[in-house]
Amino acid sequence: MDAYQNSYAAFADMTTEEYSFLHHASAGLTQNQTQTFMAVYNSRRKNPIDILLATLLGFLGLAGIQRLMTNNIILGLLYLFTGGLFGIGTIVDLFTYKSIANDYNRHLAYDCYQIAKVAN
Repeated sequence: MDAYQNSYAAFADMTTEEYSFLHHASAGLTQNQTQTFMAVYNSRRKNPIDILLATLLGFLGLAGIQRLMTNNIILGLLYLFTGGLFGIGTIVDLFTYKSIANDYNRHLAYDCYQIAKVAN
């Protein structure tokens, strides 16, 4: 395992699930491709704590920010206009914020893989 593979541990609040899919997503990349992958992934990755904080804003009247941050535009707007689905969706997201971040980051890793393969 090279230095770029080990640098995944430097991401704040990385779950073992995220580490696992990143390790598999970048397994077939060259060193230059891995650098590109890491740079793009690092710039776009969503930290689970940021998702949690955005979810908590839902209790202050700004529901759906966490969904907008993770490109769930329709659901984010629905939350925004309905007060987090009348608070129920916001409460659910409060307990599932890690999986929201992991789902976004998993899709991002796939996109970053494609970018790295094309760029180098």
